[in-house]
Amino acid sequence: MESDKIFHDWLVIHLKTRLAKDYTEIAVNLDGERQHALEGHYPNLILKHLGMVMAVVEVETEGSITPDKVKQWKGLLQAGTRLIVMVPERAKAKVTSLLWDTGIASDVSVGSYDIKINMP
Repeated sequence: MESDKIFHDWLVIHLKTRLAKDYTEIAVNLDGERQHALEGHYPNLILKHLGMVMAVVEVETEGSITPDKVKQWKGLLQAGTRLIVMVPERAKAKVTSLLWDTGIASDVSVGSYDIKINMP
C-alpha cells in the first residue's frame, strides 16, 4: 500500500534526525533501497559511532510484519550487531510472539510508535 511506504519512509527519516546526536554516522535505506549494506543485508538505518557499527534499525508497518520479515531480522543478527525493530504499538504483542517462536526474542530490542489524532 502506497500510504504504508510513505509513512515508513517518513518514520525512517524522523528516526535518523532524532538519533543524529547520538551517532557520528547514520546510513539510510528507505523502503526498497539498497544503498548501504551490512554483510549482505540492507537495514533501514545503520547506526555508527566513530566508524563502528553500534546498531541497526528496521522500521515496520502493520502490513510488513510477516514470518519472512522475521527471517530477515535473524539474518541481520548474524552480522553481530544490535537489532532494534520499530513496530506499531498495536502490533507489539504479535512481533514479540514471532520473535519468541523464532528463538531470537532475547537478541532483538522492540520499539514502538503510535499515531494519535485528536479532532474536535
